[in-house]
Amino acid sequence: MSSAPSKAQDQRQVPGQPVLPDTDRRQVPVQDPGQPARWSIEPAGTGTMEHQAGAEADARSASPGPAGSTGRKWRWMAFGVVITAAAMDLLDSTIAQVAAPTIRRELGGSYAVIEWVAAAYALAMAVGLLTGGRLGDIFGRRRMLLTGMAGFVAASAACAAAGTAGELIAARAAAGLLGAIMLPQVFGLIRDLFAAHEMGKAFGVYGPVMGLSAILGPIASGGLISANLFGTGWRMIFAVNVPVGLAALALGARLLPAGTGAGAGSGADAGSGTGTGSGAGAGSGAGAGAGAGSGAGAGSGAGAGSGAGGARCGRLDLPGAVLAGAAMFLLVFPLAQGHSLGWPAWLYAMLAASVLVLAGFGWYQVRRQRAGRDPLVEPSLFRGGPYRAGIVFSIVFTGSLGGIVMIFNVFLQNGLGFSPWHSAITTAPWAAGAFVGSAAGGIAMSKLGRRVLHAGLVIEAAGLLAIFAMLRAAGGGVSTVDLLAPMVVGGIGMGMVFVPLFDIVMAGVRPHEMGSASGVLQTVNSLGMSLGIAAIGAIFFALAGGHGGHVPVYLGAAEWTALATAGLLACSFVVAFGLPRRAREQGAPAGLQ
Repeated sequence: MSSAPSKAQDQRQVPGQPVLPDTDRRQVPVQDPGQPARWSIEPAGTGTMEHQAGAEADARSASPGPAGSTGRKWRWMAFGVVITAAAMDLLDSTIAQVAAPTIRRELGGSYAVIEWVAAAYALAMAVGLLTGGRLGDIFGRRRMLLTGMAGFVAASAACAAAGTAGELIAARAAAGLLGAIMLPQVFGLIRDLFAAHEMGKAFGVYGPVMGLSAILGPIASGGLISANLFGTGWRMIFAVNVPVGLAALALGARLLPAGTGAGAGSGADAGSGTGTGSGAGAGSGAGAGAGAGSGAGAGSGAGAGSGAGGARCGRLDLPGAVLAGAAMFLLVFPLAQGHSLGWPAWLYAMLAASVLVLAGFGWYQVRRQRAGRDPLVEPSLFRGGPYRAGIVFSIVFTGSLGGIVMIFNVFLQNGLGFSPWHSAITTAPWAAGAFVGSAAGGIAMSKLGRRVLHAGLVIEAAGLLAIFAMLRAAGGGVSTVDLLAPMVVGGIGMGMVFVPLFDIVMAGVRPHEMGSASGVLQTVNSLGMSLGIAAIGAIFFALAGGHGGHVPVYLGAAEWTALATAGLLACSFVVAFGLPRRAREQGAPAGLQ
């Protein structure tokens, strides 16, 4: 393993953001563990004429300085537009979790409304990420970021204006889908704005901004709800996106580089590493099921890109995207609605149908590849046992975050009567712990390999079990101070898992599979969060639903939810033995770990 990073390569991964070797791909961090991890990947050197032409176009636009006509004096303002797009997505995934109990009380409906406020966004994001990167490759990053942002602003306005729970959930799903179009373009645009030697400075700004957004976002959300500005209550957390987004759109239309995004850069500025040397920039990414969680890593990145859905600019696989989306919906819907509907037979039929549709999706992808067309997912990916284990690990681990959602938000507000502001302040130590844990995980990754995942899981489980013990001991008198230490410990463990996860899972993936492999991991992380909210939520509300404000009932539900979440972490611990032993070495060819 290389002991010293190359001069523009020491980019540390942060929660849920992968780091890609310079021979294969480029990657920069963004993440919201509560809205599961999203990665932006730019495969290099696929060998197709179409891909090479796009790479040459990007090389011309990005070297030696910023792409397009954006002047050097204005590029930092354009960079602010890009950061705004990423921050709006991150905040939207966390603030709604804090607001969900209040929303349900005002709009009415079953307890499933609480689950759907968060799950609808994550589920739609999972579906959209399958094609979001490819859209930027085909139509251009600038165009798709502005299109996604405009739609995201409109969806936010629809959320703020929703008169029923159904309207709000539909608007949340639309926001997730449009966010999946917007987010994959972020890192390619950053690369277009800055030369390779300036990436450390750019991500030295980007990382702390995103980390602070994840920590402060839920607190600001709780404050806005409690302040009830102009009588808007929870609606203000969505309405605030409108003026911010419109300002970013106006600036972006004027300042963002207008070059096409061809899905890959020239090798000149590509490069990232997983070494432990110090770098010029710091990256962080955050989020948690509780609306809190963050991670940080030191390092500078030499390149960035989009195109998580695949390595080449080809036609969109719309039938494949529809099949995948249908399979995910058929799986999540029964889990979220089962308790409130009494589990009728047709919900079990939906679960069975999800398996059949998923099998149909796999068959269609193989058939499409044999016909010489680009599949949405590279079928050969699933021939490797370690990658399959990585998919299972990601689903189970991110699913555990659903339990954290239930404990941190519903229990504190519905059970103990905390205000949204009080609830957000109580969960903030989890975010702070995750910030510390992500740095520790990044440092230990190269030496410990997959053992750092095991260590993080044990530490997070210890934090959850400490929460369980505290609830048993303090009962209805549990306070923010009582939960402080357990939340810090749990957050540290969560952060330690997210940092090295991608590099370990991808250690055995071949170069031509990188784009597809990363796109699948992005999708399953969002899907895992949706499943966790639905499944753990079903347990929680089966125990607590319909009992009003009876604190002992909510305490019992929270205790069992904590144990169920720790059980998922235990399952993740076992599955992790199937992962590659070591993370990808800096600059090592894919598939040779």
